[in-house]
Amino acid sequence: MLLLCQILKLLKTGRVWLGAGLLFLATHVYAVLELELTQGVDNAVSIAIFPFAEPSLDGGITAVISNDLKNSGRFKLVNAAASPDLAANFVAWRAQKIEAVVSGQVKQIGGGQLVITVKLFDVYNKNKLFEKEYKIKKEQTRKLAHHISDTIYQQLTGDRGIFSTRIAYVLVERHGRKALYKLQVADSDGYNNRTLLASRFPLMSPAWSPDGKKIAYVSFEGHRAAIYVQDIASGRRELLSKFPGINGAPAWSPDGRKVALVLTLTGYPKIHILDLATKKLERVTDGWSLDTEPNWSPDGGSLIFTSNRGGNPQIYRLYLGNKKVERVTFQGIYNARAAFTPSGNAIVMLHQEGDMFSIAHEDLKAGRLTLLTRAGLNESPSIAPNGKMIVYATNSNSRGMLAEVSVDGRVKLLLPAGEGEVQEPAWSPF
Repeated sequence: MLLLCQILKLLKTGRVWLGAGLLFLATHVYAVLELELTQGVDNAVSIAIFPFAEPSLDGGITAVISNDLKNSGRFKLVNAAASPDLAANFVAWRAQKIEAVVSGQVKQIGGGQLVITVKLFDVYNKNKLFEKEYKIKKEQTRKLAHHISDTIYQQLTGDRGIFSTRIAYVLVERHGRKALYKLQVADSDGYNNRTLLASRFPLMSPAWSPDGKKIAYVSFEGHRAAIYVQDIASGRRELLSKFPGINGAPAWSPDGRKVALVLTLTGYPKIHILDLATKKLERVTDGWSLDTEPNWSPDGGSLIFTSNRGGNPQIYRLYLGNKKVERVTFQGIYNARAAFTPSGNAIVMLHQEGDMFSIAHEDLKAGRLTLLTRAGLNESPSIAPNGKMIVYATNSNSRGMLAEVSVDGRVKLLLPAGEGEVQEPAWSPF
């Protein structure tokens, strides 16, 4: 998505001077994001996770589940002295103030296949919440571990887990005055990162399709902004928009049939909607203001966007049925990059507080704004599909990193990269 300051710069210069080079990739890179929990909830669920097998056979499944739950900020990992499979140990676990226990087994069955069994116990009610057996290929161990983490999380919190989701982002590697931009996709914990596209031209605004199979993004290759859609599995891409001037801020409709985008066909950035089947383009905002950063409501009936039509950047809502526009934000002189929570009852956004740009949450019914971060220069918030966490870009010691914060501000994580600057995150759907 384009921020207003970036739009103004592009309008003034008319072009961007960049080096040449474009490379399509589907490879792993060395800059791995690793979650680091910096703040969790005070009343985190105490949970014990017993090793599923000996280290040589475990395949990392116990470690992945442990890290998933610990880094969610909702769980506190403890060591349990008692065996995981004896009912009499409920008494011992309660004495250690353990609320839940996870145990499992891993068996090799030949042909590179494993049978993995997992059990989840509720200690205080002395019952088994969950037991299931999985038959997988050995290379699917990490994927299954995330799925098991999702199941445990949902069983104990009531909310759907997001450990099996992915995050897209732009990694910028600078070498003197030159830079290499990489569009990457990684698991929610930063592993299994793939480079979909590497370019000497800036890449911006990755946006997931609702089915999680494609990503739309902005590329400045050829010194001109254009929007592309790329298939994640095959790497094939399609040019979506390359009109004169700005082509920016793609946002998929909830049904995946349309894309909202920002074009300057009238001389000013305006919100347009492109029908992907018919290629029909409809301009839905007008006037002299700068309108950008559209995002769809969960029901597809409206858009929120950033506009300076009131003087300063604020969030507005456009109802597509009657084209009515109403202002949404009133607190502060700068609000931008808004997105609906999955319920549609609130938005998350970038909010200026003094000299700081913070991630904020606003209840649309109550009009109550809550600051979720109070440090660093933050940008590009993207909300998880369960509505519980927000990933965003932050600047720490003049370096771009990704961070996460819960929608109530109680859980915070940092995702430092091994190399380069990380920016423009986008959380995938389930």
